[in-house]
Amino acid sequence: MEKRIGTLLSVLCLFVTMAVAQTKVSGKVFSQDDGEPVIGASVMVEGTKTGSITDIDGQFTIEVPNGKKLVISYIGMVTQTVKAHNGMTVILAPDAQTLNDVVVTGMQKMDKRLFTGATTKVTGEKVKLDGVADVSRALEGKAAGVSVQNVSGTFGTAPRIRVRGATSIYGSSKPLWVVDGVIMEDVTEVDADALSSGDAATLISSAIAGLNADDIESFQILKDGSATSIYGARAMAGVIVVTTKKGHSGSNKISYTGEFTMRLKPSYNNFNIMNSQEQMGVYREMEKGGIINFASTYRASDSGVYGKMYHLINSYDETSGKFGLANTETARNAYLREAEYRNTDWFDLLFSNAISQNHSISMASGTDKAQYYTSFSIMDDPGWYKQSSVQRYTGNINALYNISKKVTVNIIGNAA
Repeated sequence: MEKRIGTLLSVLCLFVTMAVAQTKVSGKVFSQDDGEPVIGASVMVEGTKTGSITDIDGQFTIEVPNGKKLVISYIGMVTQTVKAHNGMTVILAPDAQTLNDVVVTGMQKMDKRLFTGATTKVTGEKVKLDGVADVSRALEGKAAGVSVQNVSGTFGTAPRIRVRGATSIYGSSKPLWVVDGVIMEDVTEVDADALSSGDAATLISSAIAGLNADDIESFQILKDGSATSIYGARAMAGVIVVTTKKGHSGSNKISYTGEFTMRLKPSYNNFNIMNSQEQMGVYREMEKGGIINFASTYRASDSGVYGKMYHLINSYDETSGKFGLANTETARNAYLREAEYRNTDWFDLLFSNAISQNHSISMASGTDKAQYYTSFSIMDDPGWYKQSSVQRYTGNINALYNISKKVTVNIIGNAA
């Protein structure tokens, strides 16, 4: 009997000890950014599966063993491990590594979980291509559903970009460019057919040709109809939001980037192209077969050496009293033989060895009250083919002043 009573007392003492070891702890969790309660934050006892979540007021209540700490976490915020005590207050700071979970629409920033549209974010480091000055060309293959066709290699020519496919038969299917909240319009309105027409107006049609690739922090591509609710009908083909770099608090940095790109003249050895002798041999066979003759060649827009010969035969010079070329077999053969041995190296006449240079220097600095970012870049491209040299100078400044917790002033300037 005494043994049973002793066992019972031991069990009761054990329960009393366990009850004493458990402490009910209440507290609140707030956000460092806006001071608002954090709803749904996870509150776990360190090393256990015991936990709770905060309510609409950021409050929580949990049983904590003596000596144990609490692990408090929330998506997009830095996890904290704190000592548990009743009436505690925890401030969660934003996690800089989760900035990719924020969607930038050009007008506002919002949590990616709250954004219901279709969007893709690409960082500037992933998009940048060495030797390519036009940043719009570098988007090719970087985002699903975005088609980029480089119809011309000339600097400043707008590539054919499709975010939502061909949205219109006769209208424009080009996406809308927004840089730091500012809508960038093309210098000239060029349709899809004119891009490859060779018209000089297409050479200045790119909206962001003057933007330095080193200044870009990220691209946010808005793909679906939600973009039209922000920018209207102009966004029916999609929106590409460009965010440039900014200064950061407590960071002082000077960066320099230098690029040298060399282009060599093409060589006929790299192409399966007939020389003048081989080409004239084909023409003579076509002439013998009746495919090339005066009637079909004289007025043709692309008549080649035979068309030129027929024009000379039919051109009469009243001053000298002679035709441009005598209409005899000997004269015709002599003219065609001269063309046969020309072997003009068009690559040598139209192209040249060129070294393009791109230099960029930037400075970033900031405190809790103000952040600054400024950059300057120079691009010098002598041109791969004749008369295609380009010089570009860009300057960029981005200054952010934190007047109060709710009032900030952002000054952005860009020149090219």
